Amino acid sequence: MRVPANGAPATRGDNVTAVPSEEEVHDVLGIGFGPSNLALAIALEEHNRTAPAADRLSGVFFERKPAFGWHRGMLIEGTTMQVSFLKDLVTMRNPASDFSFLSYLHAKQRLVDFINHKTMFPTRVEYHDYLEWAAARVADQVRYDAEVVELHRAGEHFEAVVRRGGQLEVHRARNVVLAVGLEASVPAGAELGDRVWHNLDLLHRVDELTEAPRRCVVVGAGQSAAEVTEYLHRTFPAAEVCAVFSRYGYSPADDSPFANRIFDPQAVDDFHTASPEVRDQLLDYHRNTNYSVVDLDLIEELYARAYQEKVRGEQRLRILNASRVRDVATRDGGVSVTVEHLPSGERAELAADLLVYATGCRPRDPLPLLGEAAQDCERDERGRLQVERDYRLRTSADLPGAIYLQGGTEHTHGLTSSLLSNGAVRAGEIRDSILTRRSRTAAAEPDRAVSYA
Repeated sequence: MRVPANGAPATRGDNVTAVPSEEEVHDVLGIGFGPSNLALAIALEEHNRTAPAADRLSGVFFERKPAFGWHRGMLIEGTTMQVSFLKDLVTMRNPASDFSFLSYLHAKQRLVDFINHKTMFPTRVEYHDYLEWAAARVADQVRYDAEVVELHRAGEHFEAVVRRGGQLEVHRARNVVLAVGLEASVPAGAELGDRVWHNLDLLHRVDELTEAPRRCVVVGAGQSAAEVTEYLHRTFPAAEVCAVFSRYGYSPADDSPFANRIFDPQAVDDFHTASPEVRDQLLDYHRNTNYSVVDLDLIEELYARAYQEKVRGEQRLRILNASRVRDVATRDGGVSVTVEHLPSGERAELAADLLVYATGCRPRDPLPLLGEAAQDCERDERGRLQVERDYRLRTSADLPGAIYLQGGTEHTHGLTSSLLSNGAVRAGEIRDSILTRRSRTAAAEPDRAVSYA
């Protein structure tokens, strides 16, 4: 669908008219509003507080969910963050910000209590509350229950077609920031259903159960898989919980000080300037800081439970290691899971009420949103998007502004691509890139008046 440059309405194939929603051309249009674009919205807000009117940046963000939410299906009571609270939405960029986690604690009158708690790692439930608190303070920049269905070039700016409440709107912007998040990854051929879930939906789907399961199967060897195993074992005290993974045991995450340097802002510079071969080496060396690894405390907790059950002679927690799922068949009220023990090749069929794939997530593909602009995006020899150091997509043609990625840049920027560790710094870099490019454009074309007030 195209909206004519004169602003006249246009229609999609579904006969719904799309109309320009407002005359303003925003400096930033964000697609998705999770922690990454929330950090960017805050960076814009803090810049505008002190900038002259002509130097301010206008931003609007679109989120298809009806309200802010970040992996709500995994907000398991008692689970903690894997990153320090100091790597919040702002502190690494602006330690004096009033959007920090410490400012949140002060506003909630829990600062002293948190200090006495003597931890660097808040619970996931508390951190989500912090994110909601911050999101509420920049709510004027966000449109919830709004899905961007199309993006295209229109003269000197981009136009985004947004579906809100059954109606299509058109919003204009000079720059676009894609933060479309992660999606569930399941093994090839696996199908989700009433009794086959991905862990991202865990808490939502548990509430739908009409009776407690008698046997649960959890597939995966990472932090989420271990958390799901622990949760189901604790929540359903009469159920057998079978953890299936191809390793011999859960592997502990390497969160030692030197290894954690892979998440430093400087590491992004090093990674981006490195050759493809060195990038691959660095990712391989340090995968055990983030992928398919588990906090040691949780590993020890699960082992202690399994051991005590052996002592009592009533084993409910079964660790089916060095194994893989070979077949899944749905049955009335449950699933039949065939598990193969890899060393022996022996297979066993488990009649289960519930199967949970905790097999990771992958970045959503941003290209379907880009429309015709996608053909201008440069790729490397493996077909991956090329991304500049400031997170701009590298293009073969001049675009009206720039398209930035928050996520999906692990191959160009390293392990922090979709993680919280560098989110504050990345948001500041994107904001500053937009400001710098705007200044260069204004200097190159002094006779062209553009208002950013």
